[in-house]
Amino acid sequence: MGEPSPARALAPNALEAALQNLPAWRYDAKRRALFRSLVLEDFGEAMGLMVRIGIEAEKADHHPEWSNVYNRLDIWLTTHDANGVSDRDLHLARRIDAIL
Repeated sequence: MGEPSPARALAPNALEAALQNLPAWRYDAKRRALFRSLVLEDFGEAMGLMVRIGIEAEKADHHPEWSNVYNRLDIWLTTHDANGVSDRDLHLARRIDAIL
């Protein structure tokens, strides 16, 4: 088997269509990423969610960019090799939504 084909950024119309099925996410043009912000009950809940997301991200070999301050968790999903949002980001966004 050869190397897997590199991820490609979604075309703008494909990204727009995909976001229709991910209503909690929006496109952050500056970061070329999907973005979601969560406010949880407390730091422990935020940290627990980060661990659960981290396990899924590790399984997918695709890791989020994120920021956590106490009970707030901001998540960005982008594919650096594609210089934008790819199917890998959509998949991880759906996995994150399923965890919630």
